[in-house]
Amino acid sequence: MTKELNVRATNIPGLLVIDLPVHGDNRGWFKENWQREKMRAAGLPDFDPVQNNISFNTSVGTTRGIHAEPWDKYVSVASGRIFGAWVDLRAGESFGRVVTVELGPDTAIFVPRGVGNAFQTLEENTAYTYLVNDHWSADALTAYSFLNLADESTAIDWPIDLAQAELSEKDRKHPRLHEITPLTPDPLLIVGASGQLGRELVRQLTAQNIPFEAVDRDRLDLGTPEKWRNAFRWRSYRAVINAAAYTAVDNAETPEGRREAWAANAHGVAALASVCEEANLPLVHVSTDYVFDGTLPVGQEYSVEHPIAPLSVYGASKAAGESAATAWRKHYLLRTSWVVGEGKNFVATMASLAERGVDPAVVSDQWGRPTFTQDLAGAALHLLFTGAPYGTYHVSNSGEVITWADLARAVYTGTGHDAARVSNTTTEEYFANAQVFAPRPANSALDLSKLIAAGFTPRDHRDALAEYLGTLSSTWCWGAGLDLGKTILARIWKICKNIVLAKARAGSAVIDEVAHGIP
Repeated sequence: MTKELNVRATNIPGLLVIDLPVHGDNRGWFKENWQREKMRAAGLPDFDPVQNNISFNTSVGTTRGIHAEPWDKYVSVASGRIFGAWVDLRAGESFGRVVTVELGPDTAIFVPRGVGNAFQTLEENTAYTYLVNDHWSADALTAYSFLNLADESTAIDWPIDLAQAELSEKDRKHPRLHEITPLTPDPLLIVGASGQLGRELVRQLTAQNIPFEAVDRDRLDLGTPEKWRNAFRWRSYRAVINAAAYTAVDNAETPEGRREAWAANAHGVAALASVCEEANLPLVHVSTDYVFDGTLPVGQEYSVEHPIAPLSVYGASKAAGESAATAWRKHYLLRTSWVVGEGKNFVATMASLAERGVDPAVVSDQWGRPTFTQDLAGAALHLLFTGAPYGTYHVSNSGEVITWADLARAVYTGTGHDAARVSNTTTEEYFANAQVFAPRPANSALDLSKLIAAGFTPRDHRDALAEYLGTLSSTWCWGAGLDLGKTILARIWKICKNIVLAKARAGSAVIDEVAHGIP
């Protein structure tokens, strides 16, 4: 009786047995050895194979392995039969766990990277075939792991004793299990490591002991893809998180700034999405509320499906980057607003002004919610690691929608100062004397329902602010005795002394890329 297509789990995580329908008649048999859509529907990962290999074995008892390679494999038999053995060589609770399955034309197996693979032929002229999702190369050998076929701790019960089997000398000399360093997962690639979000991603991944590689502009400048496109072994990564961007919102309105914004935010993202597609890597890309025109009435929030209509060059370049990123099927597009993290940002600026006795006038006709990088990074990693559906998500902190002036007053209160020192101004008044400025969306409120439905609920921004100010105060002693060389005040002052202070003394507070910190 012909089997139905079916995918079965084993006690090694990710190792899957596939029952294949084989149709026979007087001429022989036929099977669909690999049928992407049907197998995806049955539960097989969409692993995007790029190379097909065949191992032909003349004699019964030919034995090969145990090899764990840096790619996923789909193993099947074209003719003959094998006894297959698989050993988990990845770090974790299942390290050393064994699964054995006999394979003929009607059975296949999916082997995730890091699981050792071996087989012994049970019939003459056995053709063992396997699809892999990376191209073999000599440098990939450094990422292999090997286990001895006769390892005593795994104690594989080979049908044909290894003393009588056909083995290569190399396979006879592989190490025992106790001599092997367990394989760690492929690292994430973090682009834009020195930015607010990049720093928080590094912090969280380090705390969770998740492997990653973090790069900055010196190694990967989005604006010059010709310098980095071929500089990485892309298939060695687990996923790419793009936390980099050109963020000089007002300067983007100048001829030079326009070129730089489009180079990084549009063309660079297109190149990054292209290499992710070629390497079959999920891409997490961070965008901004500036892709919207902000004309939605206050009290309403922008859904992920709402048409984009950027007002500024910066917003247009980010919108183009969204189109590029979403052209690759495996994407998480995260739109965010009013980013606050380690580095220059509106909250740290207000805290500095409060401490120095400045009474600022802050824009009160722009509405939204802040996004603390702890929540933004947490959302990105949650979506990636839980296998949430690919697509667009909005990420900010939760809670009531407020203005920049409201946020400034909350900072003053939270640092022990009188909130009444903060007065209101309008966007028009603030930019009245500016030679170059970019229009801002008046309403940046983002609908978080899709993110929450995916299992991640950001903190209320009031709670997040209190925690953030506590973090500031741990390195910044409010009042006297400041160590300006080691505190956030020193960094803020260096960035803002020629801009913020002058404007604050005139009764205004800066609302630009220093304030926003937007990716």
